[in-house]
Amino acid sequence: MKKLWIILGLCVLVLVPLLLLTFSIRENKAEQQAITAVPEMKPFESRSSEWGKYYPRQYDSYMQTRKSDEIHDVLKDDPALVVMWAGYGFSKDYNKPRGHYYMLEDNLNTLRTGAPTDAKTGPAPTPCWTCKSPDVPRLIHRDGELEFFTGKWAKYGGEIVNPVGCADCHDNKTMKLTVTREHLKRALDAEGRLKFADATHQDMRSLVCAQCHSEYYFKKTEWDDKGTPKTALVVTFPWKNGLSAEAMEEYYDQINFVDWTHPLSKTPMLKAQHPDYELFTTGVHSRNNLACADCHMPYVREGGVKYSNHKVGSPLDNIANTCLNCHKGTEKEFRATIARKLERKNELSKIAMDVLAKAHLEAAKAWESGASEEEMKPVLQDIRHGQWRWDYAVAGHGAFFHAPEETLRVLGGAINKGQDARIKLRTILAKYNAADYVAPDFSSKEKAQAIIGLDYKKEVDEKNTFLDALNQEWFKQGEAKGLYDPASRKDMVRKTSYNIGK
Repeated sequence: MKKLWIILGLCVLVLVPLLLLTFSIRENKAEQQAITAVPEMKPFESRSSEWGKYYPRQYDSYMQTRKSDEIHDVLKDDPALVVMWAGYGFSKDYNKPRGHYYMLEDNLNTLRTGAPTDAKTGPAPTPCWTCKSPDVPRLIHRDGELEFFTGKWAKYGGEIVNPVGCADCHDNKTMKLTVTREHLKRALDAEGRLKFADATHQDMRSLVCAQCHSEYYFKKTEWDDKGTPKTALVVTFPWKNGLSAEAMEEYYDQINFVDWTHPLSKTPMLKAQHPDYELFTTGVHSRNNLACADCHMPYVREGGVKYSNHKVGSPLDNIANTCLNCHKGTEKEFRATIARKLERKNELSKIAMDVLAKAHLEAAKAWESGASEEEMKPVLQDIRHGQWRWDYAVAGHGAFFHAPEETLRVLGGAINKGQDARIKLRTILAKYNAADYVAPDFSSKEKAQAIIGLDYKKEVDEKNTFLDALNQEWFKQGEAKGLYDPASRKDMVRKTSYNIGK
């Protein structure tokens, strides 16, 4: 009898954990099924908190991007940029990017978008909204692509009131990844390496990022609006000849495209935006079929639930769950390797900036001294190509990580082009009795902005007036229309480089 009770006790000891495990598995499966169930979302729902009702884990992790709120003034660190970007908005204000949570806020705050007083004023055109908000696809669908890309940035101020979110990357019916900006589809098909129709799910885990994290320009497109001629500035990727710096440079030269003309050197300039995707495709991670999301949105497990972490940020913030899934060694060793790569990139970038800034100033002196257009043409071509290559290599902030060899190669080319321009300028300056010219000191942001004649205080005062007045009205209009998501600005504090200390 005693033996029977012992056997019975052992059976209970075995069966109870098994029963608990069974219940746990069932519970986790039920929870996973609830996560994978497709909810009813209305078309073009731009309020991410509405999506968050069905996907709380993804939404909560997305909201963690608000912790990346530091303002880092790049112009203060690298004042040569002010000279290089003279006459262009970036010479006024340029900060390192913050989290997705601040995408719209930073677009509103930057001095680059100016200080409009109504829907028809200000320096920026409507395409400057393109990658800042899930309200954009709704407006393109409603008004048509050409109308959306026509007019001033302030035109849509009261209707673009939510930052980048769920609707930018997910289909509202199936929840599958989707591209909501048609310009990416056109660019892929034109380049031909990967036709959009052939994109796999793994491809899509990069392409949803590429629709914004890529180089673009505003293509002037004439169109007729019921008898009224209009000009749209359509966001276009310059990928027809390929994705390399030289391929896009060739494309721009072939169509004689100019972002702006430098007021000092008179160079017809190009401004790279953020060619993250293009550089990524040249690197070892892409060659091994990794996607952007593998490193920037790694999977997370909570019990039996697996989901993608939407706290998009640097993989170095979570090395154990990103880099060390593939790389050997310790976290300390890995950080040391990355630091060395970054040092090399920064060293070459600093050299390129110094060379190019001085080339602009020396070119201005050459013009002042009497140089002819024929003499200056090859100089300006070198400056254009040198600065484009430098910008291509650094405008994507993770370039040194995505493709370190390609980044260093392109930076080397930028330095060579800049030095070629300066050698030619030395000959021209000597010809016009200015051989002893030395570029003025641009070692601080303030000195550099004085050299280019920028009235910084005026820009700041006008911007603050806009932020305190018209900008506030835009959010009220968005709320009245049922578009604005208050959760998207929860605990939002205005932080800018130009108001620090006030």
